[in-house]
Amino acid sequence: MKQDTQIPNSMTIAIVDDDDSVRTALESLLRSTGYKVKTYCSALAFLNTNGPAQTHCLVSDIQMPGMSGLELHKQLVAMGFHIPTLFITAYPEAVPSLGTDMSAPIACLPKPCETKKLLSFIETALFQQN
Repeated sequence: MKQDTQIPNSMTIAIVDDDDSVRTALESLLRSTGYKVKTYCSALAFLNTNGPAQTHCLVSDIQMPGMSGLELHKQLVAMGFHIPTLFITAYPEAVPSLGTDMSAPIACLPKPCETKKLLSFIETALFQQN
C-alpha cells in the first residue's frame, strides 16, 4: 500500500533566527532538498506577517532578542497555530522546560545542526500532520 504524502516543495518551512549566517545556511540546505523556505530575522518579524498561516514546519532559534523561540511557540499556540516546531540553540544545556500547557516541540538540536538529524526531524514534523 502506497503511503499518502505531499510533495516536499508544496510544504513551507519557516526559519526564525537572528543570526543571518544560520538563516542563510539552513535556507540553502532546505531549498536544495526541495522545500519551500521563508526566513525571518526575529520572532516578531514572523508574527507580523502571514507566515504562521503558511508554515508547515518551524525551525526556530531559542535565544533571540525581543522574543525568544519559546515565547514565539507559546504565542503561536495562543493564536491557535499548532505548527510542528524544531528548536535550535547554541546553548543546549540551558534549554528551559516548556511546561505542560504547551504542545511539545519535535526536537531541540544544538548549533550547528547535524544535517541528517535535522532533515529527519523535519520529515517527521511534516508527515505527522497528514
